[in-house]
Amino acid sequence: MARHRFDVADAAPLLLDAQGVVTSWTRGAQRLLAYSAGEVVGTAVTGLLAAADAERVPELAERCRHDGGWAGLLTARHKDGRPVPVMVRITPAVEPGGAGHWLVLLSDLAGAPGWDMSRSVLEQMVNRSPVGIAIVDANLRFVWSNAALEQFGGGPARQRLGRRLAEIQPGLNAEGIETQMRRVLASGEPVVGYEHVGQVRAAPHRETAHMMSFTRLEDDRGHPMGVYYTVVDITERHRARQRLALLDRAGENIGRTLDIERTAQELADVAVPDFADYVTVDLLESVLRGGEPVPGPVAVTDQVPLRRAGHQSVNAGVPEAVVGIGDVAAYLPTSPPVRALASGRAWREERLDPLAKEWATRIPGGREATFLELGLHSVLIVPIRARGVTLGVTTFFRRGRQEPFDADDLSLAEDLVSRAAVCVDNARRYTRERDAALVLQRSLLPRRLPEQDAVEVAACYRPADELTGLGGDWYDLIPLSGARVALVVGEVPGHGIDAAAGMGRLRTAVRTLAALELPPEEVLAHLDDLVGRSAREEGGEPGTGGADGMVRIVGSGCVYVVYDPVDGQCSMAAAGHPAPAVVMPDGTVSFVDLPQGAPLGVGGPPFEAVELALAEGSVLALHTDGLLARGEDWAVGADRDRLRGALERVASSLDLRCRAVVDALVPDRPHDDVALLLARTRLLGEDQVADWDLPGDPAVVADARKAAARQLTAWGLEELAFTTELVVSELVTNAIRYATGPIRLRLIRDRALICEVSDGGATAPHLRHPRTTDEGGRGLLLVSQFTQRWGTRFVPEGKVIWAEQSLTEPPG
Repeated sequence: MARHRFDVADAAPLLLDAQGVVTSWTRGAQRLLAYSAGEVVGTAVTGLLAAADAERVPELAERCRHDGGWAGLLTARHKDGRPVPVMVRITPAVEPGGAGHWLVLLSDLAGAPGWDMSRSVLEQMVNRSPVGIAIVDANLRFVWSNAALEQFGGGPARQRLGRRLAEIQPGLNAEGIETQMRRVLASGEPVVGYEHVGQVRAAPHRETAHMMSFTRLEDDRGHPMGVYYTVVDITERHRARQRLALLDRAGENIGRTLDIERTAQELADVAVPDFADYVTVDLLESVLRGGEPVPGPVAVTDQVPLRRAGHQSVNAGVPEAVVGIGDVAAYLPTSPPVRALASGRAWREERLDPLAKEWATRIPGGREATFLELGLHSVLIVPIRARGVTLGVTTFFRRGRQEPFDADDLSLAEDLVSRAAVCVDNARRYTRERDAALVLQRSLLPRRLPEQDAVEVAACYRPADELTGLGGDWYDLIPLSGARVALVVGEVPGHGIDAAAGMGRLRTAVRTLAALELPPEEVLAHLDDLVGRSAREEGGEPGTGGADGMVRIVGSGCVYVVYDPVDGQCSMAAAGHPAPAVVMPDGTVSFVDLPQGAPLGVGGPPFEAVELALAEGSVLALHTDGLLARGEDWAVGADRDRLRGALERVASSLDLRCRAVVDALVPDRPHDDVALLLARTRLLGEDQVADWDLPGDPAVVADARKAAARQLTAWGLEELAFTTELVVSELVTNAIRYATGPIRLRLIRDRALICEVSDGGATAPHLRHPRTTDEGGRGLLLVSQFTQRWGTRFVPEGKVIWAEQSLTEPPG
């Protein structure tokens, strides 16, 4: 077995004279290099070495003369020409007579682990090493350590001897380190790269990190004697990893929503506790409102309008906070936060004045506290800047347990805040744009549905575009003459502002057509013509997409329903839209068999209407196809079953039922915009309606006036008798004079007193402004001036002329 020591038994000696000529050769040298004595003695030693090492001989000779010898590695040349790596030791040899010679010992490196070093060399290696090295016995007590270990605390080596780690480093997590030592002692397997993070005596206020490796030491019999371990300070590397981890968490956790205050709070949450003990985020009031800040730093005035948008502390409840979230953070004009806002530059103070307050002015209802009372000793103040504007300021504090902020911490804080600033600015821009979009939405959808007695209504709208809250679905309730109402639900293709603008145009057109008192199928026919014609005029063709304008609403859907509370009759028509559902008073749900017309602007056969009688208390459910939340075809039976099940659930009020249906069928982020309009029908009582059939005789006018006056007396509306008699007289006279067929007079007492006269004529009367010399033409002029509103609507049997008088406003 090859020995692992460099000694004479292993070495092949030879002798050189002062000029480097071989004077003596041994059998060991011959075995190593295969040269015989006759071939070598008398030749220069350079002939035995590889070319590169032969060139080093003069240098080595000089070092031998200067140092009294040399030891190292050379490459010899075997007789067959192959290189032979050898360990070489040269020492002076003095012969009788004083001639100078050099004894050279050669040892073959083949199969040897390395050069056996002396104790002095080993001592130099461990004592001069920058790596901390120590040896503990089987009881984990120190038996040896090098000088480099002192930099990690615990005193010099002589003070460590015989003591355990916990005794020389109180406060250190010695248990974790000793656990690793015991594991190595028990298993014999070394532990490499164990990281220990904590505080040591050499740096009591600074978190340090060390990498340790442990190896078991054994005696000649293989029994464990102790543990040899090394320590390397990796604090800077650890802090760099912490910084990167903090920035990674910031990227993951800041800006998850587009809410300004929540984003500010996320910034404070990320920084505590790993970076700071107490963090405040104060934003300009204009930023919280979504306003556009002035570019550049903030101009300093007597009162900078800042509000607390977020704060966090290592202590539960944030006891350090002098102001609450949403309250004014009033800083003095000369305070560091305001100076940072004004300059746009960060500010660091390693040691705060313990008796100073938080630079704040007197806060109404608030409290004052010094930094000493708050336990804060070091601060960083970083302005929140994004895209060239200053949005606010973030302040980081540390308490007594942590080391003060240094320059690296300031750089990290600036990087952290700059990332958060972009998120805050995005949230500010979103707030501004969403507020503007919601103003548009509120202006296009009815803020509240008109008050009337025909139906009880509830509506719910949920857009698919959660960014703007806008969509193309809409609903409306339009009061009509004769106490009737029109219920409308429609859908414009697309989402966002474009769809909302198209919806506004379509809704306005529907309300205009509804004022003409047309039946549902004619309203949709006019609407279809309007959409198709406007699309062609604006550069598109029906059924195609376009850049803007009315082309955007080609393909829109709409269902138009007219309900009459006098007799419970309901008529409706649809253009590319789901048919309404009807919930009967007993709770059963059915769907109206409504012929489907083509979407608006596409063209197709005429629209068809259906009529049905609804019992009082029935609920009409008009909805867009987005209510079937999976984006499937609304005609699929499974979807109707889902809607039927949701409508059958009983709620305490119509509003609650409306919201419950949407919540049951629509996810939080719907695939499509959703609009739902529920209308519970009412009927006017028999005591609210009076009617008379009249012959076509002028003499009947007086009888009609008297009958109307008696009815008003029965209703307790005597104060309206004069105006009503005038209206009845003029409308009945006009029907007798110009119309044909049967004449009927009807009075309806609702929110207004309605007077209707129907006849079989097909021509509508026109309001004229007669000259003073004209004998006729003043009837309708008087009606228009004495009533709240009047008009004409056409029915299959002819027409109805009506006039209304308010029951809530004084007459005249």
